[in-house]
Amino acid sequence: MAEQCNPIFDSIARSLGGFSCHDAAAVVDFRNPFGLSNWTLPIIEWMMVLGAVLALVHAFRRLRRDGDPTNLALWFAPIIYSLVIEIPEYFPNIFHLEDTVGVIFAHNVFTVQFLFDRLPLYIVALYPALTTLAYEIVRSLGVFQRRRGILVGAVCVGFVHHVLYEIFDQLGPQLRWWAWNTDNKTNHPMLSSVPMTSVFMFATVGPAVVVFLVRMLVTRRVQRGIRPGRWQLVLRTVLAGILVPVGVTIFSMPSQIFGGDDPNTAAQAFVLSLELAVVAAIAIPVLSRQWLLSRRGVIDGIVIPNRFVAAFGGIYLVTMLVLWIGALPDYFGATAGRTSDGTPTGNLLYAAVCFVLAALCVAAVAGVTVHRTTAEKRRAPRVEV
Repeated sequence: MAEQCNPIFDSIARSLGGFSCHDAAAVVDFRNPFGLSNWTLPIIEWMMVLGAVLALVHAFRRLRRDGDPTNLALWFAPIIYSLVIEIPEYFPNIFHLEDTVGVIFAHNVFTVQFLFDRLPLYIVALYPALTTLAYEIVRSLGVFQRRRGILVGAVCVGFVHHVLYEIFDQLGPQLRWWAWNTDNKTNHPMLSSVPMTSVFMFATVGPAVVVFLVRMLVTRRVQRGIRPGRWQLVLRTVLAGILVPVGVTIFSMPSQIFGGDDPNTAAQAFVLSLELAVVAAIAIPVLSRQWLLSRRGVIDGIVIPNRFVAAFGGIYLVTMLVLWIGALPDYFGATAGRTSDGTPTGNLLYAAVCFVLAALCVAAVAGVTVHRTTAEKRRAPRVEV
């Protein structure tokens, strides 16, 4: 299948680690984790895979103990969404998207790779791992109450996912986890080395839409006492994953008004920044109020220490902190946004702000202790863990 090796993709791939798509395995390829292009690749890979495994265990635990398949649907729906949006981006020539989409980026090669080295296993794992982490933070703070609603809860998940993901997103290009095709106009405007479409559409809107659809298609029926059968759950989960790109496309329209053959990147950057500011303006007060209520012992939803968030949230933050510390010497030695190795640097200040916010979100759920009176315990609903 020689047509799968786009010359532009092959050029970017060679710049990442010297590999070529010409001799890539069609289905799956395995590499020595100690022979990758740098020491950070197996660390980020194993960490994301561990997060996905913990998220799946947590999903089955909630299904078994609480009869709620929401987390299970939230594990698979993001994977379906990722395959729907990413596979055409990996093979624009095969899907006849050379003129409209083109080559957007290329991943480096990790221990396990799929589809002609286009899709690393850790990227598959990233979607359910971070989506579940963001969702569990918001759910455990009791945001998904009727008083708040599904839409507000989904917006909060999008915000939490954003601050978690941008710690990773702003570091990846410098450490050669992937490389953006900066000659592709769809990757502009950029926040340092990261397209703002990734900063907002992928890091924020995508997970928010996933959660909204899963809560609408799966959770609402469970709350009404209608537990979906096995195949019905599969169908609704697949439907949620397939519909996510539709929602993402709708939210991308305001910035696309200024696109076209001669895009106004300044206007696009303003629109995307404004949309992100709106998300933050909604989510931060809601999450803060829910946390304050939990600290005062006011039961406003399900507010307890969340073991999954404590485990994977802590692992994620510590791992990313170590990787960022390892990258700082090259970051500060960079010239004009390029390290001595020629890799682009991200926005350290933005990543630092996101790290602080992400740490506060994780701590708010991982360390919450609810104190109830005897009367409250008698009338309280079953606690979810």
